[in-house]
Amino acid sequence: MIAVVDYGVGNLKNVYTALKKLDLDVMVTSDLYKIDDADAIVLPGVGAFKDAMDNLIQYDLVASLEKNVKIGKPLIGICLGMQLLFEKSYEDGSWDGLSFLEGEIVRFSNDVKVPHMGWNNLCRNKEHKLTSNIEEGEYVYFVHSYYLQTKRFVDDVLLYSDYGVKVPAVVAKDNVYGMQFHPEKSSTTGIKLLENFKELIK
Repeated sequence: MIAVVDYGVGNLKNVYTALKKLDLDVMVTSDLYKIDDADAIVLPGVGAFKDAMDNLIQYDLVASLEKNVKIGKPLIGICLGMQLLFEKSYEDGSWDGLSFLEGEIVRFSNDVKVPHMGWNNLCRNKEHKLTSNIEEGEYVYFVHSYYLQTKRFVDDVLLYSDYGVKVPAVVAKDNVYGMQFHPEKSSTTGIKLLENFKELIK
């Protein structure tokens, strides 16, 4: 069973529907026991970084996520959910994240249109089972004003997009994964990525 974490900040219905279409056993929940029993965890998210972290704390979910990541359970963050996996965000202040991965979330410069919204193509940085059947140049759907800066780009970034800077699009380290775009809104490419995640958690 896959637990889609409900913490009051998320595109839950679309993510749930996309995973169900892959014949996965999916549950939207904030119940700590059900999250502990799940085979994998999905952390979706839309909105502001601080609000999302505040809600995770309010729902008593931070310790649960930390525990499950530590024992090796697969966790994937989507959109804002991916950003929460990192150490810090500078969205309207300076806020600590979950620190499962190394890096900081910073705003795009004024040299490009903000938000980065719409379809952009993917470039390969590193081979990984999560992105094994994704061809160079495939398109996915983004909506975000802040992006990941990391000194571990070579190690942790699987796919990136070009938007004035290299924008990490898919990241992975051990059992922690992230997608900055919305796979559930990204047509066949998004479906392929979710299918790959399904294979990883078998």
